[in-house]
Amino acid sequence: MDKKELKMILDEGEGYKVEFKENISNLEKALVSFANSSGGRIFLGVSDNSEIRGIKPTNELKSRIQDMANKCRPKIKISFLSFNNILIIQVREGEDKPYECSSGFFKRIGSVSQKMMRDEIINFIKSEGKVRFDELIQTKFIYPKDFDKYKLLKFLELAGLSKSLKAERILLNLGVCGKQEGKLCFNNAGILFFAKEPQKFVPWSVFTVALFKDMGGADVIDRKEITGGLFEIVEKVMDFIKLYSKVAYKFTGKPQREEIYEYPFEAIREAVINSVMHKDYFEHGHNNILKFFPDRVHIENIWIKPRNFVLGKTVFRRNHLTADLFSRIDFGEKLGSGMQRMKDICKAENAPYPEVEYTDTHFYILFRPSREYLKMAEMKAKRIDLSMLNDRQQNAVEFIKKNGMVTMKKYIELCPDINRRTLTRDLNHLIKLGIVIRKGKGRRDLYYVLS
Repeated sequence: MDKKELKMILDEGEGYKVEFKENISNLEKALVSFANSSGGRIFLGVSDNSEIRGIKPTNELKSRIQDMANKCRPKIKISFLSFNNILIIQVREGEDKPYECSSGFFKRIGSVSQKMMRDEIINFIKSEGKVRFDELIQTKFIYPKDFDKYKLLKFLELAGLSKSLKAERILLNLGVCGKQEGKLCFNNAGILFFAKEPQKFVPWSVFTVALFKDMGGADVIDRKEITGGLFEIVEKVMDFIKLYSKVAYKFTGKPQREEIYEYPFEAIREAVINSVMHKDYFEHGHNNILKFFPDRVHIENIWIKPRNFVLGKTVFRRNHLTADLFSRIDFGEKLGSGMQRMKDICKAENAPYPEVEYTDTHFYILFRPSREYLKMAEMKAKRIDLSMLNDRQQNAVEFIKKNGMVTMKKYIELCPDINRRTLTRDLNHLIKLGIVIRKGKGRRDLYYVLS
């Protein structure tokens, strides 16, 4: 540990394998949560907002902490490291889970130690028989031959972290590798993010996207197998969506027109992230799939339904390290809020809420076009042929297109030989046809814009 490494950890903040504490209050909860998860480090003498408060790493303090670890059931294995008035408690992942302290059973969810309820404890005990895919070491991966340093640099840029430390130290701190016999060994999470060719080691980590001409999905216009690192895959899927999504334009009276997109992109992006984050990577025969129909976007992936799952309420992470890496670059949900975020985005963009279906093995989410986009598209379909308008009205419409609005005063200037009553009838007729709308309050403030 040196100053650069400590600064990077403080800049990163708390995460799946890092916790800051100013003192030993409630320390046993953090000890148990790390032991029940993938292990981690507790930085004693650091506040929640990453400020170094300092603490004296005396033998008496270490003895008290060791006593807390020994009183947990079973005993938790810990070790100590002191640096810069900080006591770092290194907690090993437990070999005999679940672990319990006097306050109960805890597990790590993102950067939070969360207490487990009865059913969660039962489910936890049952699930511990299965190894987590993203934490498995991939023996065929050779560092640095198969490692892509540019992907790591891009990750650090997205996370807003310093690039001054050596790559090996950064990778170890991120939890994507470990050292065995002096060699750096990558786990699957590290490969899915930082390998030159992730699909060489995890061929089924592919995202299939397809555009269909018909509602039933028989006539394919375009299809791609998207590969690369996981955060690259998310961006490439979104590029596909944006390429084929339609856009309408709304004239608001301002100089710049407002773009109304067919779908709520950020909500779909959230769903794509969740799809790759919660995928059951032990199942080799199924890609994540996005189907783009004329009237909907449908995403499906294979998963394992958590016990007693309640959509929007149950907090779970299928792949802990993968989820933690996504959250560091603001790609992932915080404490299971992904579904709520999708709803909030859809509400803000006047789009229907996503429709969700799931079985024990598959998860489906469907997005329908924005109501605002459909409204604009319908108006466009009903647009009146301008040749049906008189010359004055056509000139008024063209003036509004160019300038964003027209006032009665300006319309009179455009038609100096026509009386005000006739010009008023012109504008009222355009309103009746749905071509323009009247805005403003009071006779002097009235102006007209395209609907």
